[in-house]
Amino acid sequence: MKIALTGTPGTGKTSIADELEKRGYKIIRINDIANDFTIGYDEERQSKIVDEDALDEYIKEIKEDGILFIEGHLSHLLNVDAVIILRCNPEELEKRLKEKKWNERKIKENLEAEALDIILDRALEKHKKIWEIDTTKKSIDEIADEIEKIIKEFPPPRYGKIDWSEWLMENA
Repeated sequence: MKIALTGTPGTGKTSIADELEKRGYKIIRINDIANDFTIGYDEERQSKIVDEDALDEYIKEIKEDGILFIEGHLSHLLNVDAVIILRCNPEELEKRLKEKKWNERKIKENLEAEALDIILDRALEKHKKIWEIDTTKKSIDEIADEIEKIIKEFPPPRYGKIDWSEWLMENA
């Protein structure tokens, strides 16, 4: 089973993937393979342009008997069996992105994307099995435990309960 582990930059994808890997899960990191699918560079957004169709074909070809996490910002756009979206309160997310030394424009863009549920909206275009986890005040272990519970029990999808719109109204 292929599960997308996605979220706005700074929500904890890489840290959680590292923890899941320590727990024995297989992980494919989009950042590690993105160069093979890069078709350009967006100067304004300061990011690679990835051929999503070619990346999706690559992921489709992978045969996996157990759980395989596809970690990365684009993973919710791929043909996977389920999607776990990591979310974070924009105030905390801003702190995390500043720690990463991101520029103000990129920080603002990502805070707005988080507040507007952009990744959830895009995931809903393609998937039904979606779970959101608020990482704001949780430890890596707590989040990894929650993910393990999801993949062991497959409870009904849980999304749409996290709402940062108030932050957006105050900071727009």
